[in-house]
Amino acid sequence: MTGLVIKAQRKLRKIDNSKIFQGIVIAVILLSALLIGAKTHNLSANAIAILLLMDVVVTVFFAVEISIRFLACPQKKVFFKNGWNIFDTIIVVGSLIPSGGSGVLLARLLRVFRVLRLVSMVPELRLLINALLKAIPRMGYIALLMFVIFYIYAAIGSMYFSPINEVLWGDVSISMLTLFRVATFEDWTDVMYETMAIHPLSWIYYLTFIFLTAFIFLNMMVGTVLEVMSQEHDQFRAEQHGESGDGGEPASRAQIERLESELAEIKALLLAKN
Repeated sequence: MTGLVIKAQRKLRKIDNSKIFQGIVIAVILLSALLIGAKTHNLSANAIAILLLMDVVVTVFFAVEISIRFLACPQKKVFFKNGWNIFDTIIVVGSLIPSGGSGVLLARLLRVFRVLRLVSMVPELRLLINALLKAIPRMGYIALLMFVIFYIYAAIGSMYFSPINEVLWGDVSISMLTLFRVATFEDWTDVMYETMAIHPLSWIYYLTFIFLTAFIFLNMMVGTVLEVMSQEHDQFRAEQHGESGDGGEPASRAQIERLESELAEIKALLLAKN
């Protein structure tokens, strides 16, 4: 009995790792995205019925696909240690919620998020998302420093420019919104020329603010993301080399876990034969 289970797991793992199967999954994800977009148009009753049928087929396919991935994993606890597997499971289970009743909004929302499964299926997209998530803590300190600069400049602007234009500089919160407009270069010269009519040297205020926010802090953000992304690429290449065994690279965690699972399967087969 154990041997049959192991053979079934091997077949399911072979299907899951198949390029053809992965290509089909990506194609179905794209089809799901097209179905979501098509439902936003005014369609006939027959077209809506066809879309609903296709949506059911897509939902069933995703349920079968996640079941194959789960059953192909030798250790079920390991499956849920992967954040992407948890994400896919939540999306698939949520898609099974009926579209009618009180859960209609939740069901529609989760069906929209099915498009994000494309990220979990394409390794390069997972690499980008992982790099972005790891860069967020570092970017948080930069964002905090930017907030301090925004607050200081907003307080100064509110004190000096409020009599000129109450709408743009009435208080600190409104002044911060105005400075965000300046930082994004959205007609910021109009704001500057309006204050320069009363305070001719106010251009120093705007240029120093733009230099700090748009040039220094923005480049710091970009540099942080690029640094983390470079580290993720190096780690990804190291894991690929480790799995292929080229160049004496150290074995990756994924390779070690796979070898342990294969050894467990061999041991189970030997015990089954005895």
